Amino acid sequence: MKCAIMQPTYLPWCGYFNLIHSVDKFIFLDDVKLEKSNWQVRNRIKSANGELMLSLSVNLPHGRMNTMINQAQLDFTRTCKVKHLKSIYTNYRKSPYFEQIFPFIEAQILSSHSQLSHFTIDIIKSIAKELHIDTEFYLASEISHSDKVKDERLVEICNQVGANEYISPIGAANYIEKTSPGGAIAKNGITLTYQKFPHPVYPQLYGEFISHLSMIDMLFNCGFYQSSKLIKQK
Repeated sequence: MKCAIMQPTYLPWCGYFNLIHSVDKFIFLDDVKLEKSNWQVRNRIKSANGELMLSLSVNLPHGRMNTMINQAQLDFTRTCKVKHLKSIYTNYRKSPYFEQIFPFIEAQILSSHSQLSHFTIDIIKSIAKELHIDTEFYLASEISHSDKVKDERLVEICNQVGANEYISPIGAANYIEKTSPGGAIAKNGITLTYQKFPHPVYPQLYGEFISHLSMIDMLFNCGFYQSSKLIKQK
């Protein structure tokens, strides 16, 4: 049984959804320290002038060094939500699938969530559902409680959900294999596989293609059906 473990991020890129599709169980690592300048609270869309960053404002009840992702509260007033939606509307209103996608994205962003992790996780799960991904979702905070970190924590979570294979983004190899090939994952008899996802090139507005944007860029340009086919490619 395959699993993947990732921090919840705001409007993540298409590879995030490919990873979800690649496993039987996907665990949101929601109980690690929040990095305010990370993808946990921001992502990029495309505008006529290039990349445009959409960033969330959050309150950190335990300070910058000690607040976990699932403890952070959105400082995300309706005015700020309208600003994000205005940017999305302005830059995608001429996209082929605007009428299909904008009402869906609008409903997600205007949700009543006050907790950051609830807000971002619900968006991810809602998009996955529209892409017909049937992976099971879990929260790390609900299945694993320990002071283990990095690859040792990943092993603990894999054991909790009964996974014998762990699928990892290639970028995590730096800490997984810091001390030995496969790190703690391999030492504990769990097969370690790195995600292989060639970023698809699809029609975009505004000239030259830009990769690794938020998933919503693909949705607006390709729709749910074609996006599902693109993110499920091997």
